[in-house]
Amino acid sequence: MEIDAKEKTAPGSSVGADEGQSNQTFTVESIPVSDEKINETDEKSKLSMRERARLRQKMMAPEYLPTVTLQTLFDTAYQSKPPVIEGLLYTGTYLFAGAPKVGKSFLVAQIAYHVSTGQDLWEYKVNPGTVLYLALEDDHRRLQERMFRMFGVEGTDRLHFATDAKQLGNGLDEQLEYFIKEHPDTRLVIIDTLQKVREAAGDGYSYSEDYQIIGSLKQFADKHGICLLIVHHTRKTPAGDKFDMISGTTGLLGCADGAFVLQKEKRTNGTAMLDVVGRDQPDQRVYLVRDEERLLWEFDHAEKELWKEPPDPLLEKVAALLTAEAPTWQGSATELIAALGLELQANALTKRLNVRASKLFNDFNIRYENTHGRNGSRISLALAAAQT
Repeated sequence: MEIDAKEKTAPGSSVGADEGQSNQTFTVESIPVSDEKINETDEKSKLSMRERARLRQKMMAPEYLPTVTLQTLFDTAYQSKPPVIEGLLYTGTYLFAGAPKVGKSFLVAQIAYHVSTGQDLWEYKVNPGTVLYLALEDDHRRLQERMFRMFGVEGTDRLHFATDAKQLGNGLDEQLEYFIKEHPDTRLVIIDTLQKVREAAGDGYSYSEDYQIIGSLKQFADKHGICLLIVHHTRKTPAGDKFDMISGTTGLLGCADGAFVLQKEKRTNGTAMLDVVGRDQPDQRVYLVRDEERLLWEFDHAEKELWKEPPDPLLEKVAALLTAEAPTWQGSATELIAALGLELQANALTKRLNVRASKLFNDFNIRYENTHGRNGSRISLALAAAQT
């Protein structure tokens, strides 16, 4: 006996136009149903439930240590956001240190403007987004004069200033949360300066206090996938390692994702060195020249050319598979191997794509997903809307 698919729809469900009404027919005899199969499914379900209950009980133990295996890492696709400024500034928490009045605030204002407008900074590509600049040592009049002298009257609604804010642990956290909720495309938050948002310590700060203050900021930045750039001062005492000149204990730099140190050989010089170190980029030194008329820091040269990652042939093949006319693709790993014309094991392909998912998105604007179901894993590729 044949039954139309529409008539087989369960009571209370609907087959709408969006889902598409199938004309396919099914026979009752073609659906294998047996007590043995049902019992087998029930046993597997019970076993799975017992395993889940056992795992939950284990996780509740105070001595439980969450771990992840290397195999699990390779089987998981982790999506990260693109750099704020490629080769220079990434998501995370960065210190920006220099002597008082050396030009730190002008340079971070320059960074803020370029990120908010999407204009490349010197020879570095910028990925645009909303910027919040806590200029806590300035007022609106000074900010107006500075930004006018640097950039003229061409404004942007993506650059926000605040000259007053609460302290960390005493309201600032909530203020930043609220701002990001109102501006979900926020990419950069600048705090100028660190001392303005932390409680004063009569005898100075300990290593643990320095580590804790940066740790709380880092946790916030990682949670929201943004960059926090924290302006700070350097000591007067010179050091062999420029980053040892950052005021405070090594707990500040030890917890931060990276740091910048802006330094002049002489205060009256119109040139400066910008040393950069970070977890996500190579160490570098950039030489800058001050435009005295516009107060901008101009790029002179870098001490060495940055290493650039070579093209990935696999990602290039995946990118060529999708077009404006065919912006999506779905199928198994084996089917994708055939579509790309590769000689590769299915398991190896999915692991490589899991690892390279962020680069596939950041470089080619392609979203990758690998979902697992009853019929095995399924890969989905889709061209994302271009970011402006």
